[in-house]
Amino acid sequence: MGKFYSGFVSLIGRPNVGKSTLMNCLIGEKIAITSNKPQTTRNKITSILTKDDFQCVFLDTPGIHKPKHKLGEFMVRSAENTFKEVDLVLFLVEPTDKVLEADQYVLEKLGNVKTPVVLVINKIDTVPEKEKLLAIIDAYRKLYPFKEVVPISAATGSNTETLLSVIRKFLPEGPQYFPAEMVTDQPERQIASEIIREKALYLLQDEIPHGIAVEIMSMKKRPDQNMVDVQALIYCEKDSHKGIIIGKNGAMLKKISTEARRDIERFMGTKVYLETWVKVKENWRDNMNYIRLFGYDEQ
Repeated sequence: MGKFYSGFVSLIGRPNVGKSTLMNCLIGEKIAITSNKPQTTRNKITSILTKDDFQCVFLDTPGIHKPKHKLGEFMVRSAENTFKEVDLVLFLVEPTDKVLEADQYVLEKLGNVKTPVVLVINKIDTVPEKEKLLAIIDAYRKLYPFKEVVPISAATGSNTETLLSVIRKFLPEGPQYFPAEMVTDQPERQIASEIIREKALYLLQDEIPHGIAVEIMSMKKRPDQNMVDVQALIYCEKDSHKGIIIGKNGAMLKKISTEARRDIERFMGTKVYLETWVKVKENWRDNMNYIRLFGYDEQ
């Protein structure tokens, strides 16, 4: 029996650089929610990749940004806390012409981190010129002593095998923490609520989504049937938002529910009967009690 390696890897970066897409690509299953809106990920999602000789536990953190409310502060703190807890930090950026201020802000947060950091340049399918890519790598190397730089495309899977071999180099020898078939430590309720929130983010107008949270009221398997009943409450911050989420004759809520149900069924491997309601909770993002209620705990 050869040596086995295992460790924890944090995926960090400013909002909307493709962290969740990359994690889903590496794991091969939909664990983290993705959307083209920033701050989609609110909590540390743990996903697990097991290969013949190593196991990698990924923490997909909320995008690091300058917070505007208590939920924002919690999101940034939960991302920063992972720096000290892991064996490797993957810093994800996009191939922009110059280093963005938001990325410099993340680099400042990494300033006194002793954990090795690998720069991952995502979305390289958008940069056909090799010279441009080399210039981007050079600009980042001047700002931080990255252990390695790996250009990838999480959307197409391009060069992700190279990234995995780099990750493997930094994992210490150790035990297998989770069973080989396990892909996440998130309870099914958490995954279901995140899937519903993703569909709302995707389908709704820009000004509403970040005021949305989802609470799973109940999740019960029907006896002797391959069917799970799920009841979910979608919270928003204003009455006007409630009307938009429900839509004309309930059309929008029905659309959100239908798309969410398909993904939940795929994840759980069973038929799902999903019921959703919408409730207003004003300014919940500044209320720690609600932040905890919706699963954004400090653990």
